Amino acid sequence: MRCPLCNSQQDRVVESRTLAGGDSIRRRRECLACGYRFTSYERVEEKQLMVVKRSARREPFSREKLEKGIQQALRKRPVPQPQIEAIITELEEAAMIEAKANHELPSARIGDMVLDRLYELDRVAYIRFASVYRNFANVDEFISEIKTLSQAKGSD
Repeated sequence: MRCPLCNSQQDRVVESRTLAGGDSIRRRRECLACGYRFTSYERVEEKQLMVVKRSARREPFSREKLEKGIQQALRKRPVPQPQIEAIITELEEAAMIEAKANHELPSARIGDMVLDRLYELDRVAYIRFASVYRNFANVDEFISEIKTLSQAKGSD
């Protein structure tokens, strides 16, 4: 570890603490050249989750993209921001668990997971997200989805 003051690479660890339930370690270090004390953090770098798009192209999973889609669907809906954050975290964790073996997940699976969660939370948001995700071509497809939703509501 390089000293931020004198750039020496000679240091000693004065103290170590486990953070975030064992996911990272905080180390207090002392430079042997100048005596400056500084902090470093260590954590395991996991292989990044890749999303397989419909075109078979792969791109890194983006929490920001997931959040943007959900926020758009829930725009002007009576759902508090902390609940939205919890849903996004829930979905991100579920995606990571589901893709654990090969670190890849089809975008269609992520979309289905979002739809399932929005269906439970807010039916208007569900329709909004479905209209973009399923790429409704005309009003008839919209009406068909709303009828399906209405029939399912009767069975709930």
